[in-house]
Amino acid sequence: MNLAEHVLRAGLAAPDRLAMSVLGLSRADRWSHARLRQAVLGTATGLLQSGLAPGDRLLMRLGNNPGFPVTYLGAIAAGIIPVPTSPMLTAPEIGKIAAAIRPAMIVADDGIALPDHPAPVLPAAQLADFAALPPAGFAQAAPNDLAYIVFTSGTSGQPRAVCHAHRAILARQMMFQGWYGLTAQDRLLHAGAFNWTFTLGTGLMDPWTIGATALIPAEGVAPEQIPLIASRHGATILAAAPGVFRRMLRAEWQPWAGLRHGLSAGERLDPGLRRDWQARTGTDLHEAMGMSECSTFLSGSPARPAPEGTAGFPQPGRRIAILDETGAEALPGTPGILAVHRSDPGLFLGYLDQPEETAARFQGDWFLTGDLAEATPEGAIRTLGRSDDMMNAGGFRVAPGEVEDALSALPDAGDVAAAELPVGPGLSIIAAFWTGPARPEAMRQQAETTLARYKQPREYIRLPALPRTPTGKINRRALRDIHRKDR
Repeated sequence: MNLAEHVLRAGLAAPDRLAMSVLGLSRADRWSHARLRQAVLGTATGLLQSGLAPGDRLLMRLGNNPGFPVTYLGAIAAGIIPVPTSPMLTAPEIGKIAAAIRPAMIVADDGIALPDHPAPVLPAAQLADFAALPPAGFAQAAPNDLAYIVFTSGTSGQPRAVCHAHRAILARQMMFQGWYGLTAQDRLLHAGAFNWTFTLGTGLMDPWTIGATALIPAEGVAPEQIPLIASRHGATILAAAPGVFRRMLRAEWQPWAGLRHGLSAGERLDPGLRRDWQARTGTDLHEAMGMSECSTFLSGSPARPAPEGTAGFPQPGRRIAILDETGAEALPGTPGILAVHRSDPGLFLGYLDQPEETAARFQGDWFLTGDLAEATPEGAIRTLGRSDDMMNAGGFRVAPGEVEDALSALPDAGDVAAAELPVGPGLSIIAAFWTGPARPEAMRQQAETTLARYKQPREYIRLPALPRTPTGKINRRALRDIHRKDR
């Protein structure tokens, strides 16, 4: 099989049908399924002619434009391993990633930070020329063969390369009815940027897989303007992070005929936000929970909405459990660690070159997500927070250690800690704490020069000492409880 071939197959039945439209306030860039397929396979040819070979790794440093998904699928079609990354990453951050994956080539837009790495750089301007090249064939692979690599922050603070197989695309079909309620007639508008994996999967590849239409706001469209363009272009489903839905609801607009529901992921959906959406639109807002290692696996759906206060139900075909301290499946109402069975086709192959870290995430046949949860008698899952100190910044998972390492490099910082602080219903920020004489302005400047924007603390709090556990570890739970802003 080939993941890209699977995604593009439905378009063969309706080559002139709209596959994607990039929506500005005054115009739209329209892509038919035929144009999309030609661009992907032409790009596959161009990448191969540029000197890449099947199995090589391609580091993607691309901005918010259609070249991102085209290059991603073009690489996979050719058997090349794409490694998509956020353009917000700084040179030191992307340098760590390049050192870990050892790319054979880097494809980059102007103005995006590059690593200090010897791999040749392919200017993104050449991608447009690739689209017109003779189409390559799809490189065939076994379902368990490596297809792509994405990065997530580990609890150690070091980014981890998460390896996924071609079979991962098969697991996404469990979301079609288990979360989306998606049909070939839908026009799904995703409010995220092209280079976010939530957009890449939910907003693009999944609609294309079923033959539906993907709508993406153009660069510069504000969240408050999304309902306007969505109504103009007949969007039937909206997908976004909760914060974007919250900004949509601040604007004045009325629901339009054909809007079926919304899809939320990336961070916890506040029940109050869901109620506000229901009141405004007369439709529901369905949440999904997932992670880089396994995409989404819990969700509400039009067929089975999540009871309030829960994350929903395991998607059909998923085997999910809540494990107690002994590793046995916990009874309903008993807290434990949320786990996904090893047999799930969407589960990752492992962390690149980190077999011990990979093994540590498993207990027998179960992958441990690190989330605490409990099941209701009806089978819905209620999440209870992380079992570790991972932070969520606008839908991006950030390890405290990554922020702490960056800030600790500043002279006079002293002891440094980072923690997620609740600031309101469904809202939280990253806060930095330090004990040294460094001024807040210096701490902030250090963060701005070493961390991507979404990783930078929004609040800086100097303390005489950091709270610690009896074993001497930083007590981030105490920091959250003492300094939270929502009470």
